[in-house]
Amino acid sequence: MKKVFLIFTLAALSVSVWGQNSTVAAYVDSIAKNSNLNGTILIEQHSKTIYKESFGFANMPFRIPSTVDTRYKIASITKAFTAVLILQLYEAGKIDLDRTINTYLPNYKGQGGNQVTIKELLNMTSGIRNMDTGLTLQSVLKNGMPQYQMPHTADEMLTKFCSDTLVTKPGTVFDYNNADYIILGKIVEQISGKTFGENLKEKILIPLQLNNTGLLSQQDIVVNLADTYFYRDDIKKLVNDFPVYIDNWYAAGAMYSTVDDILRFSDALFSGKLLGEETLDEMFTSGLGEYGFGVWVYKDYEIHHKIYTIVKRPGSIMGAQAMLFHILENGTTIIVLCNTNTVNLDNFVADIANRL
Repeated sequence: MKKVFLIFTLAALSVSVWGQNSTVAAYVDSIAKNSNLNGTILIEQHSKTIYKESFGFANMPFRIPSTVDTRYKIASITKAFTAVLILQLYEAGKIDLDRTINTYLPNYKGQGGNQVTIKELLNMTSGIRNMDTGLTLQSVLKNGMPQYQMPHTADEMLTKFCSDTLVTKPGTVFDYNNADYIILGKIVEQISGKTFGENLKEKILIPLQLNNTGLLSQQDIVVNLADTYFYRDDIKKLVNDFPVYIDNWYAAGAMYSTVDDILRFSDALFSGKLLGEETLDEMFTSGLGEYGFGVWVYKDYEIHHKIYTIVKRPGSIMGAQAMLFHILENGTTIIVLCNTNTVNLDNFVADIANRL
């Protein structure tokens, strides 16, 4: 994930806060409409929601409009929740971030079992062969996605796709690998004696009253969940997402939520309600690849010649596109949840941040 610098020269106008918000709203509205964005956007500044709008359709065949209450697949924003669960166990003294996988999963058969630490899973430097290597549109059209298009339990995912050989020395190379967070999900289960979904509910969803957030399963019908569609460059049109078992993304990407629930999670996380200050400092330490624990952390992010710290958690699974973007210094939060991939969300939120 590359840092995006979008520096705009703006006229030196003396405007009210209301005027600034109106300008941002007009910009967001125009981009959303002109780019065929389907989804919901929420912006919080100074602890106040200053923008919340929905665009397009949650279901295209039946022309069901998206609303601010639409639930979306949030893809890899799931990883931020998983990181919090692991770090809560760390604060409770139940896990040592410097111990290896086999300490907590003694039956793990991967080469890295006695070499890869919990910290290296959290910051994506495990060195384990990437479970998604070789997946391209062309390969999927020809061969499908065995790791996601066949039904697998979390245990089967761990064994089949997350126990491969080491391709780099642990701790030396950043490689964004879903396998790392599937392993972390199984460690949460092993330590707690409860399922990953039960841990989510007890430790995060219920305490924060995230009533529109949960773990997806192919067998469950989720009310108000947006269908997903992705744009294919080869044929220049939106198509239905490929059929998959969403369960298989598990602790790496199988959650759904709304913009309001993601905001509650974000507010709780950054205000220290989920983790203590020292633990948050570790989570937001920018390491290799500018990645912390479950989130990207940009320490030298320039906006109008000022330097800020950005914590960013994007998510992407075909048409499911999601973004949680937070500026540490002033608490600005931008959340975009989409059911199509028609907008580059990295550029979009960076542009909004510049205008704010």
